[in-house]
Amino acid sequence: MATIRITDLKLQTIIGINAWERKLKQDIIINVFLDFDSSKAAKSDNIKDTLDYKALKKQIMTFIRSSKFFLLEKLVEEVLTLIMSDPKVLKATVRIDKPKALRFAKSVSIESSRTKSLKK
Repeated sequence: MATIRITDLKLQTIIGINAWERKLKQDIIINVFLDFDSSKAAKSDNIKDTLDYKALKKQIMTFIRSSKFFLLEKLVEEVLTLIMSDPKVLKATVRIDKPKALRFAKSVSIESSRTKSLKK
């Protein structure tokens, strides 16, 4: 088992419940932890045997930029669903920060994890 980390991916999207938040894109910061079986790639040294984190990052970026959710909770769960659709991902944790969401705080974040059940 190995973990890939995508750290501090800064994007803009429509997120929030206030009228102004529905009109203006805001910064969000995404951190993703992906667990996968790296044994085949470690033996073969071949890109097709590993998790393509560049392609996954592009999928996340495309999804986020076109999303218009009210709640961070919903956005986190939808990003998790997208990530878990990759058959190589066994477990994922997604944390999304919304900077300046609260006065006097650097950011507010939601973090959620999901694990695929192993079939016997």
